[in-house]
Amino acid sequence: MTARLACVVGARPNFVKIGPVLRGLQEQWPGVQCSLIHTGQHYDREMSDLFFTELNLPPPDVLLKVGSGTHGQQTARILQGFEAWLLEADPRPTATIVVGDVNSTVACALAAAKLNIPIIHVEAGLRSFDRRMPEEINRVVTDTLSSLLLASEPAGVENLRREGLASDRIRLVGNVMIDVLFANLDRARRLGYPEKLGLTPGEYCIVTLHRPSNVDAPSALHRLSDTLQRLSSKIPIVFPVHPRTRARLHEAGLWNELDHAPGITLSEPLGYLEFLCLSSQAKIVITDSGGLQEETTALNIPCLTMRDRTDRPITVHEGTSTLVGHDIELLERLFNDVLHDRYKQGQCLALWDGQSGQRIAHEIGEFLKHVN
Repeated sequence: MTARLACVVGARPNFVKIGPVLRGLQEQWPGVQCSLIHTGQHYDREMSDLFFTELNLPPPDVLLKVGSGTHGQQTARILQGFEAWLLEADPRPTATIVVGDVNSTVACALAAAKLNIPIIHVEAGLRSFDRRMPEEINRVVTDTLSSLLLASEPAGVENLRREGLASDRIRLVGNVMIDVLFANLDRARRLGYPEKLGLTPGEYCIVTLHRPSNVDAPSALHRLSDTLQRLSSKIPIVFPVHPRTRARLHEAGLWNELDHAPGITLSEPLGYLEFLCLSSQAKIVITDSGGLQEETTALNIPCLTMRDRTDRPITVHEGTSTLVGHDIELLERLFNDVLHDRYKQGQCLALWDGQSGQRIAHEIGEFLKHVN
């Protein structure tokens, strides 16, 4: 079988997830040509280049260099740039693969759909049911446009069916992010990053926060800063700071306060392996990241998720994540439960077995056989 796929990435979660898909396609369908399109949504070394190096991804065939901006500005620039590439591509792609829920995902899906190029969505069907989240809009629109919907958990399949999408377009394939985690876990832990920071494995907390609901309001940031300082008196905290969060902390006059707190270590965003080395050996994780909800479930590490709703419900129902929203009292109570071994643990999930990339490649190949 011969075909050409446009494989779109734009932000850190995309970079992590595309690798197993590309490798699976290469192994199962060597006649399929994959063009890797990097939109440039995340464009600095810490947020982009380093991930390509660490995860052994091929260099992008196309770099759109869209940069930052409002959601509308960024989405429009990505759509325009990707459409221009599609129009000039010879041969034109047989299908476009998009991953996750970032602006690059929905923009490239829109561009492909308007040119009648089939769309394959990896990680389809996830829903938070909160339309205030831009990612939720991106998911719903992308799934509506997609011809092949590859779901990571059963709830995704149920959501797609409830929305009226045809069952013959939906496949349950498992979580490709866990493929990457298992493949790199030993390599990451050999870095010894906790020891380099003067930490003891299993005796520290990791914090990552970047969503507007947690970091955009100064009042929320002040409350967060006070809370982290209290918690850090009980166990050391490592806080790799997202660029958005760093800017908001400086604007609120809180950066120096946190930076000088004796139990808190602030850092730049970390590469995938460095962060996995730290997160996989943490006692507890506090986050608003969907990906970390998944990774901590696979690693059996308690995860307190600062969101009111989650698009990864299985990590709450069966895994290790608990939604605490903005309830600081609940956060501190559960934090203490973890420290005193009272926290109820979950388990890793079926199909989160390190083979999702192979299942995805199989389904993509079967789909391409029927594309005109």
